[in-house]
Amino acid sequence: MSGPRVFRLIQPVDDVEVAVAFYTAVLGDPGERIAVNRHYFRCGDVVLACVEAPLEHREPRPRRDPRIVYLAVDDVDETFERVRAAGPRWIDDAIETQFWGERSFYADDPFGNPLCFVQEDTLYLGGPVG
Repeated sequence: MSGPRVFRLIQPVDDVEVAVAFYTAVLGDPGERIAVNRHYFRCGDVVLACVEAPLEHREPRPRRDPRIVYLAVDDVDETFERVRAAGPRWIDDAIETQFWGERSFYADDPFGNPLCFVQEDTLYLGGPVG
């Protein structure tokens, strides 16, 4: 290994069953139940872990969570329709092309966790823009 790499992201959820239904519909994969309150979805080399913390351990969430999970997808148009049908808390009105070239849209899962879905062949990974 040449350096640190991200291998797991935790998505805090208030109801793991609602999370499983949403992410299964969005990602097209049922994932895997790891524990009664934890469900894993493989996203390439990274695991997206939906975790329902016990009530006494839940932290208050900011009005707008600044942590965004970015997911590269093969077909952003199809993904947009799947996310809309899965019942997000909020979703952009349309897919947009950002000034750095990515075709993407933003949505919040049912718990307010922000997500961004980006067309795979438009990913911006650094370097000059334009």
